[in-house]
Amino acid sequence: MLQKLHEAADFIHSRIAVTPEIALILGTGLGDLASLIKDAVCIPYQDIPHFPVSTAPYHKGQLLIGTFCGRPVLVMQGRFHYYEGYSMEQAAFPVRVFRLLGVHTLVVTNAAGAINKGYGVGDLVMIEDHIKFFNDSPLRGQNLEEFGPRFNDMSDAYTKSLRTLAKNIAQEQNIPLHEGVYAYMPGPSYETPAEIRMLRTLGADVVGMSTVPEVLTASHAGMQVFGLSFCTNMAAGIEKEIKHLDFSKVGIDHFNRLISEMVKQMP
Repeated sequence: MLQKLHEAADFIHSRIAVTPEIALILGTGLGDLASLIKDAVCIPYQDIPHFPVSTAPYHKGQLLIGTFCGRPVLVMQGRFHYYEGYSMEQAAFPVRVFRLLGVHTLVVTNAAGAINKGYGVGDLVMIEDHIKFFNDSPLRGQNLEEFGPRFNDMSDAYTKSLRTLAKNIAQEQNIPLHEGVYAYMPGPSYETPAEIRMLRTLGADVVGMSTVPEVLTASHAGMQVFGLSFCTNMAAGIEKEIKHLDFSKVGIDHFNRLISEMVKQMP
C-alpha cells in the first residue's frame, strides 16, 4: 500500500508546479466551485497510478491543482464511495496521497439529507461530529506509521478552530449556517423512515453516504479538517418520498462564498 501511495503522489507531483496546502473534496452537485481555480492543471483520475475512478452521477472524476483565493490548492471533482464497490481503504486512498504531497488541511463537502426538522433544502450544515454505521474502517489492517499512530484520537476530528472561523465568516457574510452531526450510512438506497427516526434519536442532524472514510484518514494523518454538508432533500419520513436532489441557486451561492472565504483565511 505504501508503495502505491508514493507512486500516485510522485505522478501528481511530476505534473504540477505548486505545492498544495489545502485539499477540497467536492461532493455530489458541488463540483462547479472548481471553475474558480486559477491556472489549474487537470488530471483525470484514470491517469493517476492506483487511483479509483468515479462512477457516481455528478462526479466528473478529475483532480485540479492550482490557485484558489490566493492559496495553492488541490481539488477533487468527484470522490469514491463504498456503495460503488470500493473498499474503505480505496475510498480514502486520495487523502493519504494528498498528505504525501504536502497538504495539511482537508475541506470535505457532501450532499446530504436533512434529518433535523429545523433544516431546509439548500441549507448548509457545518459538521461538528459524525456517527459511523460501519464495522469497517479505512484504517483497518496494518498501520502505516508514516502517517499516524495505531490508535488515533477522534476528539477533534472536525477541527474546532476551523469551525469557529466558519461561524465568524458566516456571520460577517450573512450566510445562514447550521452546526450538526453527520450520520454515515452505506447506500446506495436512501434510508428508510424507521432508520431516520433511529438516527434522529441518536442525535444525527444530516445523513449521507460519504465523507467519513476521508475524515478518519485525514485525522489519522494529523490533518486539519473542515466538513460541510449541503442539504439537498429532507430525509425519508419527513418528505413523502425522495424523488430528486435539489441544489438551490441561493444555497450554492452561500456554499461557494463560505468555502472561498474559508480557504482565504485558513492558517
